[in-house]
Amino acid sequence: MSDLRKKWAKARISTAMHAMAPPPPLADSICEADEDRFGSGSVPNTPQDDDSSSASSMSSTGTVIPSPGRALFARPQGLPGRSLDPIPWTTYFERELLLRSPDGSITYHAYLTSPTPSSGRGNPPGPLFVTHHGAGSSGLSFAVLSAEIRKRLPSAGILSLDARGHGLTTTHHSASSTLAIHGEEATEGGNGKVEDLSLPTLAADLLAVITLTQSAMHWPTLPPILLVGHSLGGAVVTELACSLARSSTTTTNISKAPASMETTTSGPSGGTGSRDDTSTATKVDLLGYAVLDVVEGSALDALQSMHAYLATRPAGFDTLRDAVEWHVRSRTVRNAISARASVPGLLVHQGQPPPQAHEQQAGVVGDDGEEQMVEEEDGLVAESGIVNGSGTGRKGISKPWRWRTDLAETQPFWEGWFGGLSKKFLSGKGGKMLLLAGTDRLDTELTIGQMQGKYALQVFPEAGHFIHEDLPEKTAMALVDFYRRNDRSALVLPPKVSELLAQGKRV
Repeated sequence: MSDLRKKWAKARISTAMHAMAPPPPLADSICEADEDRFGSGSVPNTPQDDDSSSASSMSSTGTVIPSPGRALFARPQGLPGRSLDPIPWTTYFERELLLRSPDGSITYHAYLTSPTPSSGRGNPPGPLFVTHHGAGSSGLSFAVLSAEIRKRLPSAGILSLDARGHGLTTTHHSASSTLAIHGEEATEGGNGKVEDLSLPTLAADLLAVITLTQSAMHWPTLPPILLVGHSLGGAVVTELACSLARSSTTTTNISKAPASMETTTSGPSGGTGSRDDTSTATKVDLLGYAVLDVVEGSALDALQSMHAYLATRPAGFDTLRDAVEWHVRSRTVRNAISARASVPGLLVHQGQPPPQAHEQQAGVVGDDGEEQMVEEEDGLVAESGIVNGSGTGRKGISKPWRWRTDLAETQPFWEGWFGGLSKKFLSGKGGKMLLLAGTDRLDTELTIGQMQGKYALQVFPEAGHFIHEDLPEKTAMALVDFYRRNDRSALVLPPKVSELLAQGKRV
């Protein structure tokens, strides 16, 4: 055998022996840092360390990168390394507000983080972001977003209310009262009560909450306000902005204010006025409004399949943790931290309330503006007209955590919410911004308005319908930038001609 053949044979034998050698142990190839990263840990209860937005964005594009040390085709087993326990509202807001009307017809519930007050001439107060959630949601939908706004604009305040029929806002109806809906009368009371969720009523509620908050917190004047609304909330803030555009000074009926509170008015001297028996004029300094993922045409089209969607979601859950997991797994909310903060506000425990529901909660502002301890009563559930997802009563409940708001019962108001929304959005007072999850949602009127520069448009294609929950960081950056572009306190005007002439200067 020639030397060339011998070298070729030795090379073949050496290659075969290396191929038959056992692989190195897997434990040696994975460092301890990787084990910590992909092992079973817990996600902090603050949004600063959350990376679920980027993870959901990657999965939404269809790109999946397998993690080291995991079986590629293994069946998913929950959400390893990520806590799904609910996060309390105190993590994101400084206090609750309970504002009861003098006739006892409604008690507004809202979450508040106060803006920085004015510290003299040249130091105006911080802005107040007033948020309104969508149908079936609650004020906690903006919890994580509020923290992100404060990180980027520490002087800002956030007021996030629960709309009537949602969250912890409660209405109290007499057994004989009736409500006209589209020309028909529906009797209120019992399990068949119907909330007035018409657009003018919700807009009036939003204005009432703003003015009542001013009185409860004893603010001499309202801070500069930016309205932020998601879905139905976008239609509500647009309705309010249009009403403010018709008059720079709005008149609020005193019946909207709690009986035990004096109403604050802005007089010539900047002092506090006295309570009037008829009405009080409140100046609202509206800088602008932002609408999140709602457009007239696509919203009306989506209503056609609303009942099909409601039929597919669970009627109840065994625990709040199960509800959070369902929202994350179904990608209804793509940010686990946001889901942990907002989902508990969507549900109520039917039957005997759990022990934690009887615990007292601190940081609540009552009708007199003083902090007090408020205990949740058993009757709260009965008063709020809560039904389960299928619209039935409490009989035959297998899973105790049920939806607070029955969206199917709101059907008479659906078309009224979104009809004419595009035209009103373009004609409202103040700056305008539209945040969408896709440009395909723009209709003709909005497309022309955007080309004419009538409003700012931002698109987050990696987000779902709940933009502010899926991408709270990006949404906060857009809102803070929107405020700074419309902040009049930073505007430097040129001197008047009369002042220059008085100073002896040539013009």
